[in-house]
Formats: sequence, structure tokens, C-alpha cells
Amino acid sequence: MSITKNNLKRLFVAIKVKPEQSTINVFKSLRKSLYAQNIRWVDPENFHITLKFLGDTYVEDIPIVSNVIANTVATKSSFDIELANTSIFGSRYKPRLIWFGCSNCQQLNVLADDLFCNLDDIGFSRDRQNFIPHLTIGRISLLRDKNVLNEQIANYKNVELQKIKIDKLYLLESILNKGGSNYEIINTYKLK
Repeated sequence: MSITKNNLKRLFVAIKVKPEQSTINVFKSLRKSLYAQNIRWVDPENFHITLKFLGDTYVEDIPIVSNVIANTVATKSSFDIELANTSIFGSRYKPRLIWFGCSNCQQLNVLADDLFCNLDDIGFSRDRQNFIPHLTIGRISLLRDKNVLNEQIANYKNVELQKIKIDKLYLLESILNKGGSNYEIINTYKLK
């Protein structure tokens, strides 16, 4: 049997984030201040915190993956985190992503670690990098002025954005297109 794109879905596990007006205001202000840079901004309707990128996954394996996620969250109670701070991934000289960070996220780290262990048991290896909970807001294609980016990030570095209630995880499919990615919900998992 040959492998086709019909046999595979590009999946990830995430927390969907509904941005409050304060978060949208900071996002718009940052986007406006960096208008001259070549940055692909994430639509606020697609805001999410990725816990685990699974990548191309066989359709027939989705029930197994779904069961592992469901079992991981079955004993977990809902909790709150704070969306706060703005930073970049990559270096100051070659930045790749702009993101909002999380604070008060000890419970999120425990949940993510349990998820990583359980998914590792079925063949989805842990990432080599440490898990840093974040919400990607922009992907940097080309910078015309790194100093402007660094100044603007510094202006929003310690901003407090909003509280987020973590009561659900989502298994999402990322569907790539010319305008970026669309996300389709495969399954939803409720915490206690």
C-alpha cells in the first residue's frame, strides 16, 4: 500500500485561547509598530498554545492518540494560567517567532509532561527542547531593521495580558494553504 496525503493528517495537541480585548489591543499595537517588517501575523481567531506537535499521523492511528490524550486529562482538574510577557524565539540577530508567554503555569507544565510521557509510549518522541508554554503571534520572514523589532519587543516584554482557564485540550489538524494554516478540531478533551 502506498502512503498518500489522504492517509496522513498533520496533527498537534493544543489549548485554544479566546483573546480578551486587552490582548487584542497589545497584539494590534505591536503589529502596527512593526508594519514595515516582513512578519506573518497569526489571526487572533487562531490563537492557541501548542502542547505537542505530532506531525504527519496516520489516520488509523488517530483513535490511539485520542485515547492517550483522553486518559492523560481524565484525572486532571481545570486550572488558570496568566498570559503575560512578549518575547522571541531565535536570537536577537536572527529572530524567528514573536510570542506571548505564560506565567503561573506549574500545573500546565505537569499536564504537558504527563502528555509527553504518554505520547512517547506510543511512538511520539519527546522534543529535544524544553517545553516553554507560549502563544505564537507572528512568524518572521525577513527583518528590515532588527533594532526596531528588539525595541518593540522590549516595550511589551513585561505586559500582563489576560487570565486563561485551562479546562479543555484539543487535537487539531493543521491544514496548510497559501495564506498560512487553518485548524480543524479532530477531538476535544475536558479536564475535571
